[in-house]
Amino acid sequence: MLGCPNYQLLSLVLILLLITVDPSSQESRVKSGVFLSPAFVLEPGSVSNKFYFNIGFPKGHIAIKNFDAEVVDEAGNAVPLYETYLHHWVVIRYYNRKGVEVTKYHDDLGFHQSDFIVKRNSGICGGGLSQYFGLGSETRKTITYVPDPYGIEVGNPVEVPPGYEEKWLLNVHAIDTRGAEDRLGCTECRCDLYNVTKDEHDRVIEPDYIGGLRCCYDETRCRVKDGFQGSRRSLYLKYTVKYIDWEASIVPVKIYILDITDTWKKPEKSTATVSRHHCQIEYLVESCSSAVANVDCTHTKKIIVTFPSGGDVIYGVAHQHTGGTGWTCHMLISSNLWGRKGTRK
Repeated sequence: MLGCPNYQLLSLVLILLLITVDPSSQESRVKSGVFLSPAFVLEPGSVSNKFYFNIGFPKGHIAIKNFDAEVVDEAGNAVPLYETYLHHWVVIRYYNRKGVEVTKYHDDLGFHQSDFIVKRNSGICGGGLSQYFGLGSETRKTITYVPDPYGIEVGNPVEVPPGYEEKWLLNVHAIDTRGAEDRLGCTECRCDLYNVTKDEHDRVIEPDYIGGLRCCYDETRCRVKDGFQGSRRSLYLKYTVKYIDWEASIVPVKIYILDITDTWKKPEKSTATVSRHHCQIEYLVESCSSAVANVDCTHTKKIIVTFPSGGDVIYGVAHQHTGGTGWTCHMLISSNLWGRKGTRK
């Protein structure tokens, strides 16, 4: 969900809580690192959408097997979604020039500055969606395990440009919905509830832009019920990384992020692929007529994309907001069978 906006950025190192080797899993060589983000402070109706550079992360040439995250309070207790809505979190891999401290993201230069180079995933969306890991409100209890013999390869010194070092960046977008006048409207970033007319770039928000990321940026506030009192509190993103040391027997996997708002259309009678697509990240779902029964009010959207190369699908998960009922992913395989063209779905 990262649209590369000019949010406030913080150069704070995450607190390393624990790096252990589980005795019960020593045979499988799986190690586990548990980390906390810097605190983000929320009160009823408030929004935090900050970036944290150089976060705590396992070092060395490794294969990541699992990445889990959740929002917790100062006591380490899980925070329910009906109190703090985790709109999204993303973790981005980047190369930082040695001896140079990157403290903020400059929107006019993007993520490709001379001192700061993003190592994108292998996906086909240009601009945003460059993260390696990230989900939203569905984070808790979502399985992200990469099965054997596969692993997500990171920390390979051969891939790091000379004079740079590999680091990681975290973006957490959280909305405090305690006492909200319209909790659902707050989580879906309805502009009228945030009382904003301009986005974080000081651009006027068009009247037909009903809601989205442009209205719930960092330090904005959603409307709460009159007289509601709630305390300020410090929260954290707790994330757990499971990994093994890299070895030749591991099969490296590539991460592809697809976006249902991808505007790319395959030209007729063309087999060419486009390296980067325009992905809008969000779009407006039109309302149904009041005469339509709820059970019949279903919006369906689909896309067809072409990957630059073939391979096996090892794992897949969808990121949806409230109201989403499900997703399916089909692989279309074109082949010649007995001299005739055929397509298998």
